Amino acid sequence: MSGNATSLVTGGAGFMGSHVAAQLLGMGHKVIVLDDLSGGFLENIPQGATFVHASVADHEAVDCLFDSYSFDYVYHLAAYAAEGLSHFIKRFNYTNNLIGSINLINASVNHNVKRFVFTSSIAVYGVGQSPMTEEMIPVPEDSYGISKLAVEQELRVTHDMFGLEYTIFRPHNVYGERQNIGDRYRNVVGIFMNQQLQGKPMTIFGDGYQERAFTHIDDVAPIIAAAAKYPDTANQVFNLGADTPHTVNVLAQEVATAMGGSGEVIHLDARNEVKIAFSDHTKAERVFGKKEKKSLRDGVRAMAEWVRAHGARESSTFEAIEIPKNMPASWARLAKTALSSVEER
Repeated sequence: MSGNATSLVTGGAGFMGSHVAAQLLGMGHKVIVLDDLSGGFLENIPQGATFVHASVADHEAVDCLFDSYSFDYVYHLAAYAAEGLSHFIKRFNYTNNLIGSINLINASVNHNVKRFVFTSSIAVYGVGQSPMTEEMIPVPEDSYGISKLAVEQELRVTHDMFGLEYTIFRPHNVYGERQNIGDRYRNVVGIFMNQQLQGKPMTIFGDGYQERAFTHIDDVAPIIAAAAKYPDTANQVFNLGADTPHTVNVLAQEVATAMGGSGEVIHLDARNEVKIAFSDHTKAERVFGKKEKKSLRDGVRAMAEWVRAHGARESSTFEAIEIPKNMPASWARLAKTALSSVEER
C-alpha cells in the first residue's frame, strides 16, 4: 500500500468517513471524498482531500467519477445507518445502502480497484448472539442489517467471479467528534449531548438496560484506513469496537457529567431492538495488534468538549416515511408533524 495511492472515501463529509479520510491523508494518499451531504457537512472534510458532491445511488455519477480518477482503493462508508428507522423506510434504506454499494462494486471491478474496504455493522448478527464472533451465522433483525449483509455477500461473490479483493469491518456503536448530533434517529451519544446542550431531558426507549459497547472513533478509524496494507485482511471480515458493554442508563449518566447537564431522563415506550449487543474482537487483534482503547468516560469527555465548542444542531425530521404502521409513538408524532408542514407549504 504505497504512500502515493489514490483512494476514494464515500461518506467522507460524514462522521466516520471524515476520520478515515484524514487517516489516509496522513498516510500520504491522494483522497477523493464522495458525499451527497445528506448527513455530512463540508466542514468535516479534511484539508487536502478533493470533494465531489454526488450520491452513491447515482450510478452515472459514480461511473463518471471512476472514469476521472484511477482509484487504487475504495473505502465505502456512506450509509444511512438508522437501524430502528430502517423498518419504516425500506425503499430508501435499500436504495442508499444496497444499490449505492452495488454501483461502487460494479465500478471497482470495471476499473481494476486493488481493494474495496467496506464498513458493515454488527446489525448483521441479529438477536441473542452476544458476544458476536465473525464465525456466527448472521440473522439480521432489521432492514438496515439485511442491506449490510447483502453487500457483504455481494463482495464475496464478486471476488469469486472477478477477483476484486475486499475487507469488511463490522464496527459498532461508534461515537466521537464530528458526529451529527442533530440526527434524532441514530447515534444515541450525540442525541443525548444535543438534548443536554438545549436544556432538555435525555430520552431513552424502554427501561434503558439495553447493553452496548460504545466505541470512540479513535479506536476504529486508524484500523479501517490501514486495512489494505495488511495482506492478512484480504477477503476477510473483522469486528471492530470497544470490549466493555454499558447500559444506556450508564451512558446517560456519563453524558450528563461530561456536559454539565441536569441528567434528567424521560423513558419512552420500548421499540423493537436487540437488547444486548456487543462483539468479540480477537480476530482483529490477531491481525492489527491489541491496542488500549478509550474508556467510555474518556471518550464521552473528548466528544463533549468538541460538542460544546460547536454548539447544538437543529434536529432534522425524516419526512419520507414509507410505512407509518407500528412506529414508536415519538417518531410517529414527528412524521405527522413533518407531513403537515409539507402540506402547508
